[in-house]
Amino acid sequence: MPAVTVAARQPDSLTGADALRRELNFFNLYRLLEGAVLALMFFSPASMLFGESARPVLGQITTVAYLLAGVGLLAWAHRQQAVRAQVMVGTAIDILVATLAMHAFPAASPGIALTLLFNIGAAALLLPLRYGLGSAGLAAGAMIGEMVWSSVYDSDARPLAERLMFSVSYLAIAMLTYLLGRQMRASQELAERRGAEVADLAEINELIIRRMRTAVVVVDGDGSLRLANEAALLLLGEIDQRNLLLAAPELARRLHAWQQDGISDDTPLRLGVDHTEVLPRFARLLANGDAVLVFLDDTSLVSRRAESMTLATLGRFSASLAHEIRNPLAAISYATQLLEESREIVDGDRRLLEIIHQQCMRTNGIVESVLGIARRERANAEHVELVGWVRRFVEDYEQMLPPESGSVQVTNPAPSLPALVDQKHLQQVLTVLLQNALNYGRLPGQPARVTLAVHTLDGKPTIDVTDRGPGIPEGSLSRLFRPFFTTSEHGTGLGLYIARELCRANESTLDYVPVPGGGSCFRVVLPGTHALLSK
Repeated sequence: MPAVTVAARQPDSLTGADALRRELNFFNLYRLLEGAVLALMFFSPASMLFGESARPVLGQITTVAYLLAGVGLLAWAHRQQAVRAQVMVGTAIDILVATLAMHAFPAASPGIALTLLFNIGAAALLLPLRYGLGSAGLAAGAMIGEMVWSSVYDSDARPLAERLMFSVSYLAIAMLTYLLGRQMRASQELAERRGAEVADLAEINELIIRRMRTAVVVVDGDGSLRLANEAALLLLGEIDQRNLLLAAPELARRLHAWQQDGISDDTPLRLGVDHTEVLPRFARLLANGDAVLVFLDDTSLVSRRAESMTLATLGRFSASLAHEIRNPLAAISYATQLLEESREIVDGDRRLLEIIHQQCMRTNGIVESVLGIARRERANAEHVELVGWVRRFVEDYEQMLPPESGSVQVTNPAPSLPALVDQKHLQQVLTVLLQNALNYGRLPGQPARVTLAVHTLDGKPTIDVTDRGPGIPEGSLSRLFRPFFTTSEHGTGLGLYIARELCRANESTLDYVPVPGGGSCFRVVLPGTHALLSK
C-alpha cells in the first residue's frame, strides 16, 4: 500500500522557449504551403486558372529556390538554435520571394501580397517590436519598389493606392500581432507562475498529510484503499490487501454504517499488531463523490497529555505532602532511637527496632526520590561494588519478607562488578521490581521464585530480575511503563514508571525482556565506572 509521497514538480505546460520553437515550426510549414501554391501557379496545368504569367522562367526559378529555402529553414528550426535569426532570415526570404513572384505573375500580385500579410504578422509575433516593424517596413518598401520596377516595363502596372494600402496593412498587422504576442507571453508566464505556486502548495499539502501524527486513509466507494500516510501505515502495518474489509474489518464495518446513516461510532477500536486504540472519523472528499477520507486519531496521545497533566499535579501534591509524611517519619525514627537506648529491650526486639529505623529511612528516601522526579533533580552517583551491594540488599529485603511470599536468590558469574549509580535510587528500583515479581510472578498455588542475576552486557553492569510466573500479556507491553497503568485493583501504576525515571536520572535503562518458556525479566543496565570519562 503506497503512502502519500511528495513527487518532484513536473510542469505540464511548455516553457516560453519551447512554445516559441513550436510556433516557428508551424511558421516554416506554412512557408512550405506557400511554396506549394507557387509551384501550382508556375508548374501545373492549372496555372491558367490564375491568369497568364508575364515571366514564367523567373517564377519557376523563384518557386524552386523558395521550396529549397523552406526545407532548409525547417531543418534549421529542428536544431533549436538562434530562433530570432531564423525568423529574420525567413521573413527576408518571404519578402524577396513575394516581390519576385508578383513581378513574374502580375495578375496574381494582390493575392501574393495578401499571403505575405500572414508572414509579416507571424514575424512580428515572434520578434521584438523594432524587428517586427522593420520587417513590415521592408515589405512595404518591396511592394512599392516592385510597382516602380513593373511600371518601367509594363504599362498596366498595379495602381499605387493598392500598394500603399498593403503597406499600411503590413505596418498595422505587425503592431497588432506584436501586442497580441506580448499579451500571450505575459499570460503564459503568469500561468506558469501560478502553476508553479499550485504545484508547490500541493507538495506542501502532501508533506503535511504525510507527516501528520493523525493517520489518514482515502477509501474508494468500493472499499479499495487509495492512499495512506505514514501514521496510517504504522497503525495498519504491512497491508497486503488493498481492500479495507480485508485490511481492517472492524474499520470497514464502521465506515459502511456511517455511509448508511451518517452517524459515527465514538467508541475507540484497536488496530495493528500493537492493538493501538484509535478513534475513526469519516469525511467525504467531494459532495457527490464516493471517496471517503478516514482520520484515525490515536487515543494514546490524548491519554499522554492527560498523564502529563496528572503527573504535574502529582508533583505539586507530592511537594505539599512531603512535609506531612516526614513529620510522622521523624517522630517514629526518634522514638525508635530512644527505645534502642533502653536497657530493658531484649536483643530480639532491638533487631525489630533496627528494621523499623531502616524502613523509616527507606520511606524517607522514597519521598525524596518522588520529589526529585517532580523537580528533575540529578542523581548523586557514586562508585559501587555491585555484586556485594545486591547481596546485602537481598539479605535486608528477606528480613521483611514472609516465608510464604517466595524466595529470592542472587547469581553472579564474577565475584565483583564495579558500577556508578545512586545507591538510594537503585534500592528503590530493585524494591519495585522485586515487589512486582513476588506479587505477580508466580504460578497459581506455587510460591514465587525470583532471581537477581548480576552480570555484564556489552561491557556495562547489568541486573536482571527474573521470575517464573505467567509473563506479561502482549497487549500490555506497549503500556507497561506508562504512569497509572496497572492490572491490579490495589496498585497505583506508578511503580515501574518511577523506576524507569530513576534509571534515566542515573543514565541507566530499564527494559522488559521476554523469557522463553514463560516468566518475565526486567533488565537494568547501569553505566560503568568509567562512564564519565568516555563522554
